[in-house]
Amino acid sequence: MSNKITQLFGIKYPLIQAGMIWCSGWRLASAVSNAGGLGIIGSGSMYPEVLREHIQKCKAQTSKPFAVNLPLLYPQIDDHINILIEEGVKIVFTSAGNPNKWSSYLKKHDITVVHVVSNVKFAKKAVEAGVDAIVAEGFEAGGHNGREETTTMCLVPLLRKHVSIPIIAAGGIGTGSGMLAVMALGADGVQIGSRFIASPESSAHQNFKEFILNSKEGDTQLILKEITPVRMLKNDFYNQLIEAYENGASKEKLISILGRGRAKQGMFMGDLSEGELEIGQVSALIDTIKPAAKIVLEIIEEFYLAKNKILEMKF
Repeated sequence: MSNKITQLFGIKYPLIQAGMIWCSGWRLASAVSNAGGLGIIGSGSMYPEVLREHIQKCKAQTSKPFAVNLPLLYPQIDDHINILIEEGVKIVFTSAGNPNKWSSYLKKHDITVVHVVSNVKFAKKAVEAGVDAIVAEGFEAGGHNGREETTTMCLVPLLRKHVSIPIIAAGGIGTGSGMLAVMALGADGVQIGSRFIASPESSAHQNFKEFILNSKEGDTQLILKEITPVRMLKNDFYNQLIEAYENGASKEKLISILGRGRAKQGMFMGDLSEGELEIGQVSALIDTIKPAAKIVLEIIEEFYLAKNKILEMKF
C-alpha cells in the first residue's frame, strides 16, 4: 500500500495512531510503528524530561518512523521543541493552537509537520504556515474538538475542495471499512485514537479500558463548549456538568467544576466517577482489548475486504 502519506512518513500503511494524552506513550507508539503504521507519543500530558524519556525508549524499541504530538498551547512548549530537536524526532503533529509560529522553525530542522484542524478556515491557515499535511478531525472524535460540530463525513470532502496537501481523516474511524470510506471521500490516510486506548500497550488505566468495552451508542457527549469543547463518556462528573447547565451556570462556574487534572484522574488514575473520560463515538464499536499490532493488521485486512466487496458490486 503506497500513497502520499506512506511516502511522506516512510511507513507501510497510511494509518496513524493518535497522540492522546495519558494514553499514548512509548509502548503504544513503538508497537504501532513496528506493525507498519505511524505511532505517535502524546506529549500533552508529559513534563519535558518525561517526554525525553518516552522518545528515547521509543527509539530503543523501534527502528521505524514515529512521531510526537505537540499541543501548541502547552505552557512549556519551548522545552518540548528543544527536546524534539535534540532527540532527532523527524515527524511532529501539532494541535490546539496556531501553527504559524512554530512550523517554519521545525521545518528548518528537517522535521515533517502535520497540523490538526476542524474546519476549512484553519486548514487554509495551516497550508499558509507551510505544514506538510493536515489532520481533518470530525466532531465524532474523542477529547478536545471543534466548535462547529462538523462530522468527518462532511469535513474531509470540504477540505479536499480547498487544499492540495495530503489529508489524514480522524474522528469516528476504528475499522477498515471506516478507513475505506474516508479515503473514498478524499483522505490520503487515517488517524485512529479511541481504538488504540483499548490495547495492552496503552497507558490508560485498566478501569478506563474496561469502561470503554461496556460503552454503547450515545454514551459520549461533546460538552464544555464555553471553555474548550471535549467529547467524553458520561459519568458522575458529566452529570455534575449537566446539572450546572440546567441551573444556568456561568463559564466561571463551569471552570470551577472542571478544576484541574480531571483527565488524568479518569483516564490515567482510573476514577470512573469523578474523572474526565475522553474518547470518541467509535467507543460503541469497541468490545475487546487487543494488542496494538493486531489492531493495525485487522484494520488493514478489513480495508482490503471492504474494498474488494465494493469492486464486486454490479451496477
